[in-house]
Amino acid sequence: MPTPQVLDELLRQLRPRVCQGADLDPQTLIAWLGRQLEAEIALLDRAGEVEVSTARLTPDILASLQPVLTQLSSGQLAAAATQVGVFHVRCEALGRQVPRPVLVVASRLLLTREAQALASHVGAMFEVLRQARQADNLALRYQQAAARLRLAVFTALMAGELTLARRMTAGAVPPLLDAERLRIHLLRCPPSDRGRLIDAHQDASGYHGRGLMVRCPVYDDHLICLLPMDHDGDSADGGLAAPLQALVRDNPHYALGISAPAPLPATARAYDQARHALAVASHTPDRVADYHGQPPLAGLLPRQQALAWARAFLEPIREAPRLTLDITSLALNFPRSGVARLLDVSRNTVTAHLRRVQDALGLNLQDPRSRAELALALAITDLPLPDGNAVAEHVPTPSVDSLLSTEAAITWAHAFLQSLQLGTDRTVHQTLRAWIEAGTDAQRTAQNLGISRTTVRAHLRTAEQLLKRSLQTPGPGTHELVHAFRIADRAP
Repeated sequence: MPTPQVLDELLRQLRPRVCQGADLDPQTLIAWLGRQLEAEIALLDRAGEVEVSTARLTPDILASLQPVLTQLSSGQLAAAATQVGVFHVRCEALGRQVPRPVLVVASRLLLTREAQALASHVGAMFEVLRQARQADNLALRYQQAAARLRLAVFTALMAGELTLARRMTAGAVPPLLDAERLRIHLLRCPPSDRGRLIDAHQDASGYHGRGLMVRCPVYDDHLICLLPMDHDGDSADGGLAAPLQALVRDNPHYALGISAPAPLPATARAYDQARHALAVASHTPDRVADYHGQPPLAGLLPRQQALAWARAFLEPIREAPRLTLDITSLALNFPRSGVARLLDVSRNTVTAHLRRVQDALGLNLQDPRSRAELALALAITDLPLPDGNAVAEHVPTPSVDSLLSTEAAITWAHAFLQSLQLGTDRTVHQTLRAWIEAGTDAQRTAQNLGISRTTVRAHLRTAEQLLKRSLQTPGPGTHELVHAFRIADRAP
């Protein structure tokens, strides 16, 4: 056996790298073994190629060993000794998986039993480290696959496709999909913290108990947490809600927006609510906010007339490809770069699909008013049909202005703007109107009003806090503001 001193030296070679989680440099260990044995060393990989070797081990020595190396790699032999010229050569197969790596030791002197044992120890160490590296790679690929599956489940729920979400997880359906309702907790945190938080709560199935934690594919500092609700309206997530709130309490860089309970097919609505709540949370002392908002405008309009208008409005794109419609819907809620990342397409592809929709509908989707009108039409058509029946043929198609002049719409707009009118002077109100006119461009708004861009941003943050809506990212908050102003301008 090698002496304790030699084994201690071997451990000293390994300890710094293993303790630091770094890969061992095979060349360093081969060179150390060569010095210990006064021999030339080579490590051949599973393909029979030289992975590392000492400098004076010539290719012709390995070429003459080819028949033996083949037998060792294929598992026919475990070890072999031979002589090539002046060299005494000992070869040893490593591991059990065929084809096997081979350690070659060539010495001018016959190796002692202790030298052979040391070479075997080093060979075994190579194989252990190789297996550990493979296990790490497999674990990483598993984590990546689990993350992709969680994102796929989330996107299916966002589309209201509960059955699709169950089918894509066949054999390992997440407990979340057995719940009737959920709440979305939207956590804002440093991007580098998201993976650590997901790993800390992930179970062996790749889920998070009864909940689901998903890296937002659009906003790098958002962590989306889907938590099921029990029949009493309390969280049934197995303990995720409390740790999330504790994280925010203990870390000033975190904020948390929490949606109202929603059925699983209404996950998209819950996500929008969580976004609004997060905008509010960012301006509160404890940086946690629950969603408290009005019902959406689309559900308050006269159902038959609204559906007749929406269908007529969307008729030019009724036969458009599904991808075009998906991109259009997402682009109303996220930046175009985010839509490209979410669907794994190029930004140019997103732009081309949106241009096709613009041309068909005669809209300018850079204009927030056009975006709001299109979002309203899509929201109306997403609602269930009245009494389960199609729109009656005799219902005339109204104009959007007549829909927005109804008593329900006027009441909604007054309630929406009330906090804004009571909570500030006219400067915030004027900034918001100018911001809409400038296409929600803060720099142009500042130029038009003769104020700084910083002031515009400050007014937007104040409006977010008062309206309890997210305004500085594309989405329903801006659409609702546009509709509220439009209704208020026409109302008595």
